[in-house]
Amino acid sequence: MEHKHLYTVQEAQVKLIEIKADLEELIRLKSECDRKGYDVHRHQYFGGMGPNGQKAFPLEMERLAEIAEEFGDAGIEIKDLDKGLIDFPHKRKNGEIVLLCFLHGESEIVAWHTLEGGFRGRRSLDTL
Repeated sequence: MEHKHLYTVQEAQVKLIEIKADLEELIRLKSECDRKGYDVHRHQYFGGMGPNGQKAFPLEMERLAEIAEEFGDAGIEIKDLDKGLIDFPHKRKNGEIVLLCFLHGESEIVAWHTLEGGFRGRRSLDTL
């Protein structure tokens, strides 16, 4: 997998400060779409029809998509919109590409995991 940008730990921590408000907005927008019965992953209302049969997606989805695109353009991977889980690609000293992992509610990035390890494989930054 090719990554747009490989972050140092310091770069990722700074970027996180810049995007925290957007991450919180993503979580809120996803929740609002859920409340309206809209599946953001399939880009359709549950059951396939919108309110009054319009098949239109909610305005919250447009903003959610804009923020998600901005994250993608910055090389930030959104892993879970409900939990606010995002990853920043990073190159370890040994050359291995791993992901610096942030979960909404944490004060800063405190963990990393391998590409295959996922959230369950999180390790402390001290072991990076």
